[in-house]
Amino acid sequence: MGLPDLERYITFGASPRASINLILTARALAFFVRGRDYVLPQDVLDMAFDVMRHRLVLSYEALSDNMSGDDILKKDPRPHPDPVVPLHEHANNRVNA
Repeated sequence: MGLPDLERYITFGASPRASINLILTARALAFFVRGRDYVLPQDVLDMAFDVMRHRLVLSYEALSDNMSGDDILKKDPRPHPDPVVPLHEHANNRVNA
């Protein structure tokens, strides 16, 4: 994991199924709640804690120290830059087939 102070709190980390479920929940949020037929990076960010919290298996030490999945996820000190999404359409750049 690369975070030695948090490794003792996690028995099993998020598996590849977490990334699959993150995309599925972001699509559901965009379509059913926000009324869009496309997903924005903000939709993924809004669902990240819910999905990751569900996929983490905490150790006994985490439970005895009253650590929750949210506490562990919020302690990640690595910088996470916001994704850049261009705001222009590429519809005019289609290749004639």
